[in-house]
Amino acid sequence: MNADRLLDGRLKLRHLVLVATIAEQGSVVRAAERLRVTQPVVTRGLRELEAILGVELFDRGPRGVSPTIYGAVFVTHAQAVLTQVRQAGQHIAELRAGDAGTVTVGTHLAGSNVLLPRAIARLKRTRPGLRVIVRESTPDMLLADLLVGRLDLTVGRLTPGDDRGRTAQIRLYHEPVRLVTRAGHPALSGVRGQPSPALGELLGYPWVLPVDQTSLRRELEAVFSAQGLPLPADRVECTSMPTLRSLLLDTDAIAALPMLITEDDDRLAMLDTPLRSVSRLVGVTVARNRTPSPGADLLLERLREVAGEIRERLGTTGLDMLG
Repeated sequence: MNADRLLDGRLKLRHLVLVATIAEQGSVVRAAERLRVTQPVVTRGLRELEAILGVELFDRGPRGVSPTIYGAVFVTHAQAVLTQVRQAGQHIAELRAGDAGTVTVGTHLAGSNVLLPRAIARLKRTRPGLRVIVRESTPDMLLADLLVGRLDLTVGRLTPGDDRGRTAQIRLYHEPVRLVTRAGHPALSGVRGQPSPALGELLGYPWVLPVDQTSLRRELEAVFSAQGLPLPADRVECTSMPTLRSLLLDTDAIAALPMLITEDDDRLAMLDTPLRSVSRLVGVTVARNRTPSPGADLLLERLREVAGEIRERLGTTGLDMLG
């Protein structure tokens, strides 16, 4: 197929919306319901698109449809085009509204309690009309939302990801991960007379661990494994900070958290037990090849400012890995 045929006027934006919705819903029927049109309209539009491309985009089965090798490639490009169109509309609306507009940011643990709130507060002092939406989720869900344009940027831990070069990372500071308990926890007074209890001596307490799909969970598993230790048998797996904090305060639970989450909390305390191989490079992730909105640019400026202050507060620790 000559690629220029896609520019001869037959390919419409509705075709891109259609194919992206079918892929998302996994069914022509559900796609029709989502788009509030009849099933024949969706089927006819899909046939039109397949005729333009000269290939079949979906395999039909009794339980729905799944993308063919051609469909998987085309859907990825269709989603990217639709994201750009949404961004264009948002940018025009923001420019018309002056200092108004919206920026949507995703976050998960690292950076969520100091960096992001302070940056937002500083931004709102100068741009009170700018609406800021914060969404908290697991890193994999945040990445998915960022890539399809539901988020302008994410704030949190930076880790190498299999995103096929579709994102760019902005490094801000390095934050240690520490073992955290409630103030007054028995382990704080030492186990067997030792000022810093060894990791194995803490297995008798309940633990709160990150869920499986997080990088921190994998790194903690490596720490236990390196010392020949199993994961704590008495554990809760949780990514919700309010729930996690309540478990720490109401029980003898132990959790591994970024240091700044607990440093200013008088009801929580940090154990001296080292986790030398676990640390957090905190920063911002944006979608590559997507022009940031004016609101996203402003928030990023404030994030850089606050991160500079955090680096000074952390000293050399906060500067590690930023060279």
